[in-house]
Amino acid sequence: MDITALLTTASNLMLTGMVGVFVFLSLLITCVTVMSKLVSRFAEPELAMPARTPSFKSQGVPNEHIAAISAAIAQYKTNNN
Repeated sequence: MDITALLTTASNLMLTGMVGVFVFLSLLITCVTVMSKLVSRFAEPELAMPARTPSFKSQGVPNEHIAAISAAIAQYKTNNN
């Protein structure tokens, strides 16, 4: 086969694949949109849950943790030097 026939066959195959993917994705988007509208129409409305606030106040890392980490780092440095 000559190069013109190969390029024509390749472009036909590429165009067919691109059209097939476009049609599939369009149908998928349409089906998902229609199903979403149907579900939202027939589904029972959910009760709104009150927002929960945390029962503790976050003030950062406790000083005891910082002291323990600092001591561990200092011990590591003295043992490995």
